Amino acid sequence: MNPLYVVGIGPGGYQRMTMEAADVLKGCEVIAGYTVYVELIREHFPEKEYLVTGMRQEAQRCELALQAADAGKKTAVVCSGDAGVYGMAGILYEMGAAYPQVEIIVVAGVTAALSGAAVLGAPLGHDFAILSLSDLLTPYEKIEQRLRCAAMSDMAICIYNPSSRKRKDYLNRACRIIMEYQAPDTICGFVKNIAREGESHQIMTLAELADVQVDMFTTVFIGNSQTKRMGDKMVTPRGYRLDTNAAQSK
Repeated sequence: MNPLYVVGIGPGGYQRMTMEAADVLKGCEVIAGYTVYVELIREHFPEKEYLVTGMRQEAQRCELALQAADAGKKTAVVCSGDAGVYGMAGILYEMGAAYPQVEIIVVAGVTAALSGAAVLGAPLGHDFAILSLSDLLTPYEKIEQRLRCAAMSDMAICIYNPSSRKRKDYLNRACRIIMEYQAPDTICGFVKNIAREGESHQIMTLAELADVQVDMFTTVFIGNSQTKRMGDKMVTPRGYRLDTNAAQSK
């Protein structure tokens, strides 16, 4: 069997990549990926053969990588964050069925929900849901249904792909849906360009978030009814009162 690695490279910087991911990429001959993600790692692996495609060319990228692996080249497909969270692992398994000699191996990475949460403090300290507002592959009606279910459950919500040039009002629409079930003063936050040049973050209320303009490189965090602002951090308690007995039982 010829291995084809699907590698999550984390949020951006080389130092945020797992040791396993870095070791796998060092050992590969070929690295395939979306243009933006390849440029994040190329300087650290300059001797590799690169197969690069643009936005919305995921199937072409997978086909090139599968062909390289099938030919006996040790190949990796890189994804931002984690390969299995809105990444390339799923489509590679589907397309890989046509290449029985290729074994797909997923290498986990740090997804934006976790790396962004670390910037804000501890917004995901209890149960949470991750949702994408991109309707390229998911009907908007399904996205809205999932938003309502998450809001009704009083889970913290992490939102990927909150806006784009064609979806400028999607975050506003999402906030209005959530405010049907959660208070307007619910603590929220966002992080732009996690671990990349120009990283910034902000904490605000749900009502204020509804009027914020963000982009595809922003990850949004909406707290639950217990989430609080502590100084410049956003914290969702784990769900129990921290007293002496609780602390001793940990």
